[in-house]
Amino acid sequence: MVSMTPTTPRDAMTPRTLRADFDDRRLHAFLQEHLDDLAPTAPPQSRHALDLASLRQPEVRMWVVEDADEIVATGALAALEPGHEELKSMRTHPRARGRGIAARLVEHLLDDARARGVRRVSLETGSMEFFAAARRVYARAGFEVCAPFGSYVDDPHSTFMTRVV
Repeated sequence: MVSMTPTTPRDAMTPRTLRADFDDRRLHAFLQEHLDDLAPTAPPQSRHALDLASLRQPEVRMWVVEDADEIVATGALAALEPGHEELKSMRTHPRARGRGIAARLVEHLLDDARARGVRRVSLETGSMEFFAAARRVYARAGFEVCAPFGSYVDDPHSTFMTRVV
């Protein structure tokens, strides 16, 4: 009898979350698109996205979501103080939006934080309509609006959110 086992495992057909490879040119391009997307949304002093050099720092843990060998999302956790980290560099490629990828990535990041003993995760996102879908993802993941944290100050272009993990 001939085996009809597929040559590609089923899991290879679904998005997978991996630690970021900072030497991957696809990641460089994806992150530059992120910065380019954000540029028209707020004045420079109100943009808080990390650049590639900042994401490489040892206190930052970054992941990518790949689908069909393409990076479709990114997310990171940056240490603020012991037990408190910040969600950073969340982006889902426009072609991949609406598929639940961002929600699964947020859960992955929260699981990672929890497993390492982090007690709180906070984030800053835009207050404009451009960021409405992101704010909904965060709210569904249990984040609540809060006061500025860390080195942030009140800014009409920012929404601050936090949750206990």
